[in-house]
Amino acid sequence: MRTLKIIRYVAWGGVAVFGTLALALALGWWQVDGPGRPVVVRQEPTTAIGGPFTLTNHRREVITERSFLGRPFLVFFGFTHCPDVCPTTLVEITTWLQAVGRDADRIQVLFVSVDPQRDTPELLSQYLQSFDARILAASGSKEQIDAMVAAYRATYRFVPTSGDGYTVDHTASMFMMDSQGRFIGTIDFHEDREMALAKIRRLATR
Repeated sequence: MRTLKIIRYVAWGGVAVFGTLALALALGWWQVDGPGRPVVVRQEPTTAIGGPFTLTNHRREVITERSFLGRPFLVFFGFTHCPDVCPTTLVEITTWLQAVGRDADRIQVLFVSVDPQRDTPELLSQYLQSFDARILAASGSKEQIDAMVAAYRATYRFVPTSGDGYTVDHTASMFMMDSQGRFIGTIDFHEDREMALAKIRRLATR
């Protein structure tokens, strides 16, 4: 009799273990393959900064991104009637290039005007006379400018002023591109001089 009770106990214990195992397997299916599986959000790779563009420079030459292949370059968006950010930035770039010396000869700087209505090639050419000769200026149609601004993840917008005048709010950072046209970083407006110089020296080797 005692032996029979032991057999029944062992049998019920086996059923319990089997039931627990089955429940675990079912729960695993619910979580992994069934309706209760966790939602996995796949993040798309960050879209690169930079890319194709077509503009006309201050010499009335058509330029594209291919015009800069083989040389690292800086891209800066602005406009000649800018009261502060643009001239300050271009003066700073001029001093950086001079401080770096001959290594800076590899670097090309492109100042892109987002105000083609006023910034004709003639005006851009005159404007550049106050800055380093390695700085180029260019602009284009609204469609060309918008395409490049979007490619570089920059922004700009026209802001009315008194009368029929206007100014332009725009991204103040400079975009650093290597000799293959790949984005490698930015230099912020009013960045510490030593930090900016270190970035310029590094850019010259890219």
